[in-house]
Amino acid sequence: MNTKVTSASSLYEGTFSVGLDKKFNRIDRNASPAKGALKISLNPFLIQTNEKNILFDVGIGDFGEDTSTETIKKNLEEHELSEYDITDIFLSHLHFDHIGGLAGRSSGFWELTFPDANVWVSQKGWGQVINQEEYYDEEKTKFAHFLDAKANLNFLNEEEQPYPEITVRTIGGHTEFSQLLLFNDGNQKYLMAGDVLATRGEVNRKFAAKYDYDGERSMEIREKLTQKAYKENYTIMGYHDSHHPLFNLTEYDEQRGYKIEAI
Repeated sequence: MNTKVTSASSLYEGTFSVGLDKKFNRIDRNASPAKGALKISLNPFLIQTNEKNILFDVGIGDFGEDTSTETIKKNLEEHELSEYDITDIFLSHLHFDHIGGLAGRSSGFWELTFPDANVWVSQKGWGQVINQEEYYDEEKTKFAHFLDAKANLNFLNEEEQPYPEITVRTIGGHTEFSQLLLFNDGNQKYLMAGDVLATRGEVNRKFAAKYDYDGERSMEIREKLTQKAYKENYTIMGYHDSHHPLFNLTEYDEQRGYKIEAI
């Protein structure tokens, strides 16, 4: 392969307390969430090669408390990039905290955040979003239909390799059509599975989450993905990890599980 990674980085958007109302209320990275709420950090990932600037998921955009698409633009500036430099966006699944950054309305109407990017998305997953009567609420439904009309959507089936260095597989679990995103240029290897494997703390735990479409499926796939990352030397991208979203698994012990090395 001729592709060469120059860097892979997390674009930290913040940490939030998320309750049953699904509102993302910003909190300090080290703070505890409200009683009964989940603590969720958001980390879109940027992979820069000599040919492409790729994003794995794009954050929450305008849909959190005190959030906007300006955050991901400012994060890109730290890497000497603008929103116009992004060539490709791969989406692990279609929850709004992963795709909200695709469009913003700071000007008063919806505009694409990354107007020149190819957006790679599960065909069945996108059809499910567009064909349902409401995507969360009226505002997010308008957002989804705007993207359907204006974004450069590229649809993916069960397993596809849109570029030599990128493979996308439907794994289900968290949502019916959640996708595994794999980057392998023959040198650097990255594995991103959205909320199926979202933090370092999930690596050595066996659990079926109530918030998953199929918690048992997620548990099964999570175990297989950690095995794959360890045996094949993939760096894991933990989208919801609060402090070290990029990490490797360096050792394995039957009693203690995997040793995790943060990057």
